[in-house]
Amino acid sequence: MSQDVVLALLVKEPSHGYDLRRRLAAALGPLGETLNAGRIYVTLTRLEKAGLVVREGDEVPLRGPRRKVYALTAAGQERVAAWLAEEAGPRADAAEFHLKLVAAAESGLADPLALVDGRRRELMRSLAEVQRAALAHDTDSEAGLLLEGVGLRLQADVRWLAACERTWSVRASRGEKGGRTE
Repeated sequence: MSQDVVLALLVKEPSHGYDLRRRLAAALGPLGETLNAGRIYVTLTRLEKAGLVVREGDEVPLRGPRRKVYALTAAGQERVAAWLAEEAGPRADAAEFHLKLVAAAESGLADPLALVDGRRRELMRSLAEVQRAALAHDTDSEAGLLLEGVGLRLQADVRWLAACERTWSVRASRGEKGGRTE
């Protein structure tokens, strides 16, 4: 889990680590079940030292310990906007990109469908480069085998983006936050 994801989840409203953990776990489904709230608090402490969040106070639940509530600073808000605008790169992790889509929808700072479109363009450029390189190598060579593997991975990522587009388009058609409503 990146610091940027935690920052993006704070755009909506100030939160404490347990709430952020709950929201991340909901977004990740079974992959999020192992998230540790303590790790999130370590991330929040680092973000506070960097001036990207500020501790707003404590929440006192009916049961359990006090919970430190954090809010974004102006610098934190700028970093989230920059993170949502940057390209993911050819080796981006699917879970990280998924969290970027969720954070974009929650924050309202970016359109998930626009992020999917941009990511698809990146992947298609990379796929074209790999295919050009593969044409220059014997398919039975070690390099040719590697290029085939990279190409197949990129093709799978493009197919996954089609599934992402379907999901976020359905949300948009229902008028849910985070989908285009053109």
